[in-house]
Amino acid sequence: MRRILLTALAGTILATPASLLAQSAPADTAASAKPTYGTFGFDTAGMDTTVAPGDNFFDYANGGWLKATEIPSDKADYGMFTVLDDLSKLRTQEILKAELTNPASRIGNAYASYLDLATVEARGLAPIRPWLDQIKALSDKAGYAALVGQAARNGVAGPFRFRVGQDDKDPETYVINLAQGGIGLPDRDYYLLDSAKMAETRSKYVAHLARLFDLAGEANGTARAQAVMALETQIAQAHWTRIDSRDADKTYNRMTMAQLASAAPGFDFAAMFKSVGLAPQYVLVAQPSAFTAEAKLIEGADLGVLKDMLLLRSLDGYANFLPEAFAKESFAFNGTTLNGTPEREERWRRAVSFTSGILGEDVGKIYVAKYFPPETKQAADALVHNIIDAMGTRIDKLDWMAAPTKAKAHEKLAAFTPKIGYPTQWRDYTGLDIRRDDLFGNALRSRQFEFAYNVGKLGKPLYRWEWGMTPMTINAYANFGMVEIVFPAAILQPPFFDPKADPAINYGGIGVVIGHELSHHFDDQGAKFDKSGKLTKWWTDSDIAAFNTAEAKLAKQYDAYEPLPGQHIQGKLTLGENSADLAGLAIAYDAYHKSLGGKPAPVINGLTGDQRFYLGYAQVWRIKHRDEALRQRLLTDPHSPGEFRVWEVRNSDAWYKAFSPSPTSKMYLKPEDRVKIW
Repeated sequence: MRRILLTALAGTILATPASLLAQSAPADTAASAKPTYGTFGFDTAGMDTTVAPGDNFFDYANGGWLKATEIPSDKADYGMFTVLDDLSKLRTQEILKAELTNPASRIGNAYASYLDLATVEARGLAPIRPWLDQIKALSDKAGYAALVGQAARNGVAGPFRFRVGQDDKDPETYVINLAQGGIGLPDRDYYLLDSAKMAETRSKYVAHLARLFDLAGEANGTARAQAVMALETQIAQAHWTRIDSRDADKTYNRMTMAQLASAAPGFDFAAMFKSVGLAPQYVLVAQPSAFTAEAKLIEGADLGVLKDMLLLRSLDGYANFLPEAFAKESFAFNGTTLNGTPEREERWRRAVSFTSGILGEDVGKIYVAKYFPPETKQAADALVHNIIDAMGTRIDKLDWMAAPTKAKAHEKLAAFTPKIGYPTQWRDYTGLDIRRDDLFGNALRSRQFEFAYNVGKLGKPLYRWEWGMTPMTINAYANFGMVEIVFPAAILQPPFFDPKADPAINYGGIGVVIGHELSHHFDDQGAKFDKSGKLTKWWTDSDIAAFNTAEAKLAKQYDAYEPLPGQHIQGKLTLGENSADLAGLAIAYDAYHKSLGGKPAPVINGLTGDQRFYLGYAQVWRIKHRDEALRQRLLTDPHSPGEFRVWEVRNSDAWYKAFSPSPTSKMYLKPEDRVKIW
């Protein structure tokens, strides 16, 4: 199963209008007669019309907002997604506060346990001590693999990651997927890049690990932290790059347990699985060479260092459920050093995130009843089907795709399942023990519950009703194996979607998002999955060659962008998302014009329909980043920063007609240099 998100949810948007934050309850008819933003759904006050649209369309559409907006002290970046996430948290807080008075409420008890800092402090490390003692008690390497299995059950990152998902080449079957792991920094590049900034981050990371040892009462923290860092650096050298790891063909490697044991003899995978009650006949291994190298490193590593890695992952991974000294230390590195965020969110916000994270669909049932009216779902459903129809028309008009491939593409399009708002079947959390006075226990038991839920899929029919996000999530995704596109309730709000806004704004906002997710099923990786969700070749060689040529041109275009001095966007890493934005714009533009029914779009505030469409697109990508957060994104995130997602318009002929940039404009591309795919 491969799930492609709209964004890595670290933000985007306007200064929050009071009308949006006031939506803690459904507005009455009179209050909702006008769109949330401006007079037609776009915040014209956020523009900077001193900037020519052809020089920087992002600044033209959003420059006023950029100048007026400061990133809040508890945010790594700030924009449209962030504002809606704040609204979602406020609404969820109201739900959870109402549940606090019910001692039988799981969500009320979970929320209360997080708010009860006094009990957390009073208990100290006692709740996690049994698990830490289990790690420390390991006396020989023969038991290490079984301990790694127990760590996975407890939600603690080990040297290898595994979960149950669809078999890409047998999509009706669940299988165990194995992926590389074993590093504590966000990516291999943090260990390997030779730059002053990365060297500083590595130094701070070692100091962070040493402080965790010290807080836990462990001796020789600095020396032990340095030993862990040395092993992690060797592991990072063996890791595949994120570019290689996004390749569906390269990462599909089916192995029997005997084959895995032969390929990576230094680690007992069978013992790891046995420790959690699993005995797979075969597994899928994403990065075989990394497994071979890492298993050899484990075989030669000191047992104490391997145990220390699990200790540190446990302390860091559970820091927010331990005394404040641990939570503050974890935030100082993971929040401030890596993301530049000065302050933690208020405790109630973290409590909302915790509760939504472990009981998301219990919360979601109440959320959609209060904040997602049927008429919004109906309007969103209609818009989704308009976009799907427009995609079909686009396929028919392609001059590079062979007729037999077009026929199969239409079959895949017909097989789509759009999921809008919320699941048709809700998760059942029966058996998950949530106690009002036991925050750490709630976190541990919920992770064990989720682990059991995930591995419990083995041997069962597909959970086609399942969602990978809660209704409160500000995001969207495409799932190749399920042949579905998914849009939670919370993203179906202004500025993405506002039933009171001008249609051009909605098509430029949520319309492009829908087209983006839809097109993922036909991008450089999604196109490898057929109408049943099976990883197989169904395009002709000439189709693939033409597509790859166009995408190489797009990757080169993005390679040239330099959001931070000396640090460029990685065109190949962000290729899928950039091509999805390109496709989303083209598809949504067609759908918008079809919605006009052959009539010309009205001019509003001196802006044509096409101009409003592109402004609506630019508005949803308003964002400001802290440098540290942006640096991490450029190394790890397959999504380009918001400004350069807006720059995608320079490939659209219709944008040139709408804004008439001159050939000397900074964004201007000659017609032959504009990337055309869909």
